[in-house]
Amino acid sequence: MNKLLTIAIPTFNRSHLLDKQLAWLAMAIKGFESDCEIFVSDNCSIDNTHEIVTNCQQAFSNATLAYYRNSQNIGLMRNFTTCLQTAESQYVWVIADDHKIRKEAIAYVVHNLKAHPDLSVLALNFSIYSIQTGEIVLERAFKVDNEKVRTDGQAVIEDSLTANWILGLMSGMIYKTEIVKQALQKWTSVSENPEGQIYLTAFCAIHGSIKMTKEVYIDYLSPMFFQTRPKEWFIRHYTELPEIYTKLVEIGYSEKLCRNLILNHFSQKNNWKVVLGAIRRWPILATKTILPYLALVCVSAWKIIFSPQPLQVGR
Repeated sequence: MNKLLTIAIPTFNRSHLLDKQLAWLAMAIKGFESDCEIFVSDNCSIDNTHEIVTNCQQAFSNATLAYYRNSQNIGLMRNFTTCLQTAESQYVWVIADDHKIRKEAIAYVVHNLKAHPDLSVLALNFSIYSIQTGEIVLERAFKVDNEKVRTDGQAVIEDSLTANWILGLMSGMIYKTEIVKQALQKWTSVSENPEGQIYLTAFCAIHGSIKMTKEVYIDYLSPMFFQTRPKEWFIRHYTELPEIYTKLVEIGYSEKLCRNLILNHFSQKNNWKVVLGAIRRWPILATKTILPYLALVCVSAWKIIFSPQPLQVGR
């Protein structure tokens, strides 16, 4: 691992966005070329993505810019995990081609990774804007008042989950490479779950130190899946996110907390109008989705209320 940081960009048929992201990166990386390497993972684009990367090579004359093209479109999450698996630096930061990273971010990241070699996760705070209206939805994803390195990573993640902080923004997490690769080995099908980054973050945090920033370093334009991709949102809400909670128990997180998260999800975030609407629109898919979800809720309630064995509470 000669380099400190791999900055990886998964992309697919968005050469105009990749061009802008590489232009920002070429400017922001100045002075840190010896610490960083750039990797573009092309998900079998049919536009001029390869040409864009080739044209940008000169701008990265003092830094390594590597390009890989998948033989077929393997999906966003698999392309994301490909970036993690390919990295050979001490840390890996996967950034989306359409996320606006503030110019001071790289300097901040490099400085902190050097100053705190025990870090397994560096979480960058971000703002969320609606892509439809441009209005701000959330000013700061993490309500951090005094940022510092925390050695109790499990406690940080459990508190974040309880507070409903968003731990799954692609560009928001920098991981220690060897630990995130262990996470990928632990749950080999994590790339099949679009919420899998929550698991990766939690795994890394429990195996080292974590720092969450107070300042915002990313502006995220959210597509608001509930409005624009209702079927995708339904599956994510009722299948993929609850699965994450069960997986966290397997790696040492509090079963009591995770079971309560499932029950809170049912009591506070469940919407029966949405469920009934989904059954009318996609009866087979909705039924296959909602029945296992309800079974998971029932099991969680039983374990919390009636289980003769006390649930593992972590920490």
